[in-house]
Amino acid sequence: MIMRKNANFHPGRVFSDTKWILPFFASMLVSVTLILVALFWPLSSPNGGDQLPFDIISFSRSEDSSGYFVESDIRRSLEVKGDSNMEAPRLAYLISGTKGDSQRMMRTLQAVYHPRNQYILHLDLEAPPRERLDLTMSVKAEPTFREVENVRVMAQSNLVTYKGPTMIACTLQAIAILLKESLEWDWFLNLSASDYPLVTQDDLLHVFSNLSRTLNFIEHTKIAGWKLNQRAKPIVIDPGLHLSKKSDIFWTTQRRSLPTSFKLFTGSAWVMLTRSFVEYCILGWDNLPRTILMYYTNFISSPEGYFHTVICNTEEFHNTAISHDLHYIAWDNPPKQHPLSLTIKDYDKMVKSGAPFARKFAKDDPVLDKIDKELLGRIKPLRTRSMVCWELRWWG
Repeated sequence: MIMRKNANFHPGRVFSDTKWILPFFASMLVSVTLILVALFWPLSSPNGGDQLPFDIISFSRSEDSSGYFVESDIRRSLEVKGDSNMEAPRLAYLISGTKGDSQRMMRTLQAVYHPRNQYILHLDLEAPPRERLDLTMSVKAEPTFREVENVRVMAQSNLVTYKGPTMIACTLQAIAILLKESLEWDWFLNLSASDYPLVTQDDLLHVFSNLSRTLNFIEHTKIAGWKLNQRAKPIVIDPGLHLSKKSDIFWTTQRRSLPTSFKLFTGSAWVMLTRSFVEYCILGWDNLPRTILMYYTNFISSPEGYFHTVICNTEEFHNTAISHDLHYIAWDNPPKQHPLSLTIKDYDKMVKSGAPFARKFAKDDPVLDKIDKELLGRIKPLRTRSMVCWELRWWG
């Protein structure tokens, strides 16, 4: 009888002892959740830490007319580090030209010069040796260039064909030189002898010191519709790869199918790219940059597609691409193959555009003198206010 009572008693005791376990663990879970929320809630603020949202970055004229600030269509949050205490970025410029462009290249160089930056000049093989020598001697004759040692003239000249891959090859070579020299710079920009700045380098560096160093400014759009037939399927040959004299690209009768491993993009040939992205294009820790480069060897207007296709097909970088080339360019309506040459009558439109650069300009057009005087504050040819201020600080 006692055995039966004990047998009946233990199941009831076990049941009564387990009734508190479920509420206990539920209470513990709620308590831990509340503690974690209390501890980490301040860190989850959308504007906390080092991040500050920028809806619009503007290059337009300020109210006191003391400088120029960037204006573009950036509609995203940009990462800002350190605010006013953050060191200004360093830019690396490639300025390229052809026969008869050496003086224009020097003028553009002086207009965009800043001691913090790096500069590479490339005068293509069509220019006579004497002109390349004159360009080199002009650079060496500048005391500031000799002292700072941040201007280089590419010793190896290449034939560069308009709309051909030789322009990409020249750009990649300049980037490789900048990387090989282990120089300090954050963004790479390419300009031609017919480009000119609309803002001072001091203002440009000031604006970009407040932007994330991960942003790439490259106007881009996906190739679709009729452009696929006219641009992607034809096969062209760049004579600069095979001949010793410059000529237009050759068209073949053969056509090719569209690539399946990547999508094609196009846009402006004028770009501002981060160091990390161009390192990827040169070093290519996967094979995508080289595969796309080989594809664009036979592509019409390849300078308007290579970097665009690489960045838009790379997961690490495609979210860093801002679709803007930082240039003011005037076109016919409807647009023709080449942009219009800018003159005095375009001055107000250039300023109101807010772009830091403009193209294209004829050699020594009067509007360049107006830009020098009113926008850049150039004291005399080959000299700017920022250069003088830097020299005064340098020499104490």
